[in-house]
Amino acid sequence: MQEFPTYIFIFDYILGAIMWTLVGRFGMTIFMHETSDFFFMRAFVKLTDPVMRVFKPITPKFLLERLHPLYAAWFFYMARFYVIPLLFGYNVMGVLSFPLESEIALGIYELGNTLMTKSE
Repeated sequence: MQEFPTYIFIFDYILGAIMWTLVGRFGMTIFMHETSDFFFMRAFVKLTDPVMRVFKPITPKFLLERLHPLYAAWFFYMARFYVIPLLFGYNVMGVLSFPLESEIALGIYELGNTLMTKSE
């Protein structure tokens, strides 16, 4: 991945952060209402409301209200999986092929190795 310009990674990181925030909002609505006073729920709603307003015209009316964030996240996933690689010329072989997710997985792997070596 190092052969690609930095702007590709920045663009993917932004799209990935939006996508995962929308997924987080959907996950939170499984356990509580969107008007909850819980800090994290308010943060998810505040961060994702602008995106939800953009997707409102193309969101099917029959879709449950709680599924709207997941529907919008699907568009970001599709853009990251199909459109961005096509435009910038890199292959996506799975979720860990995305720059954002591969960096997170690498960080978790290194953290696990560090913890394992310290416990020995």
